[in-house]
Amino acid sequence: MLPCVAVPAPQEILDSIDDRFDATIEDLIDLARIPSVSAAGFDPAQVERSAEKVAELFSDAGLHGVEILRIDDAHPYVTAERLDAGPNAPTALIYAHHDVQPPGRPEHWQTPAFEPARRADGRLYGRGVVDDKAGILLHVAALRAWLDTQGSLPINVKLIVEGEEEIGSEHLAALLAAHRERFDADVLVLSDTANLDTGIPSLTTSLRGMASADVTLRAIDHPIHSGMWGGPVPDAATALSVLLARLVDGSGEIAIPGLLDDVPVLSSAQRAALEALPFDEAAFRRDAGMLAGSRFAGDERYSVYEKIWHRPSLAVTALEAMPLATAANQLIAEAKARIGVRLAPGQDADRATRLLVEFLASDPPHGVTVEVTPDTAVTGWRTTPEGPAFDAARRALAAGFGRESVEIGCGGSIPFVGPFSEVLGGIPALLLGLEDPPCNAHGENESLNLDDFRKAARSSAHLLAELGC
Repeated sequence: MLPCVAVPAPQEILDSIDDRFDATIEDLIDLARIPSVSAAGFDPAQVERSAEKVAELFSDAGLHGVEILRIDDAHPYVTAERLDAGPNAPTALIYAHHDVQPPGRPEHWQTPAFEPARRADGRLYGRGVVDDKAGILLHVAALRAWLDTQGSLPINVKLIVEGEEEIGSEHLAALLAAHRERFDADVLVLSDTANLDTGIPSLTTSLRGMASADVTLRAIDHPIHSGMWGGPVPDAATALSVLLARLVDGSGEIAIPGLLDDVPVLSSAQRAALEALPFDEAAFRRDAGMLAGSRFAGDERYSVYEKIWHRPSLAVTALEAMPLATAANQLIAEAKARIGVRLAPGQDADRATRLLVEFLASDPPHGVTVEVTPDTAVTGWRTTPEGPAFDAARRALAAGFGRESVEIGCGGSIPFVGPFSEVLGGIPALLLGLEDPPCNAHGENESLNLDDFRKAARSSAHLLAELGC
């Protein structure tokens, strides 16, 4: 790709997106009604239904070679393409995923998770509406508008929609190895990240990694009376609490020896770029749901953005012992937890996982039995946003949103981005956001800002033109 001047999409394409926008929302609602939870314990037939619906949307939009692709025992992928721009035109590979997180606690949803609802606040609520089914539909809307009004695309386009992103993309590497040439492209486009704020288009240039482990503590071989035995006899729940408390210091900073040693130090220019981004503390606290009186955790030397994007953090993401509803005055025999560590881009995930496992297994409280099982080790990712593809993305986002884009990091992990790009020859990866701070992706009352959805679809239409200039 050579440098070029701005080439926005023709107005009739943008008009087509706007004219059909309500129908696009209905398509999204239909797709989001399908409870395509990929996690174990949920009906895999629903993920099959979701794949079939995505394939239907692709065919209806005018894409070619639509196929539900299967590998081993993975949830299904959906692929499609439109390659009639010719062999000399660049090729974009568009990625999204159609599986979703479990719905969570039904009583905390204002409307049912899989009955998407438009509300007066201009948002659509439902599981998967922003993560990541809107990421599919925004590109479908743009591609359809180009094909309906122009009859062709300015570049070649390939699409791959995954069915197991929410459970770690376990089979994606095997799929790429088996179909390497099929996914050859000049640029990778993903819409599974966030914008800095509602209405602010953002290019994500880094992702945190992930290390996690499950720990089980056993103190006695059966529950016993807490009055008759309590004192000399340890219990698993208390021992687990002691162990978990060792993981962080009083400020919430990770206290595992050595785990912070390989955190890359930001340059003065990188810190200045973070400081230049707008930050509204009151809005941040509100969007996070922080209660009055709660303080920011972690080392005070680092800004909120640096902590989220460029520093590791630790959270206990699951905790099991005895439910309150069935509790008795007993010493608990067994207790479990899952500990997740988000890693700074550049940290060694295997090293972090080893340090986490060793720390949990060493010096068990009161000598109880400790069993630790490593769960995840995913390295973070970082790119330098330079070159024609990134310039094209900036122009497209500015044209679609009506304001200049910003460059941000992402506190979450998308495990395949680095390997995906490398397998395809180190092609540039454009991570274009659609989530915003209030969207509550992965939580109850997940939502999509519909105005940003429209702007993202328009940006996608512009991006096709800009990449082909």
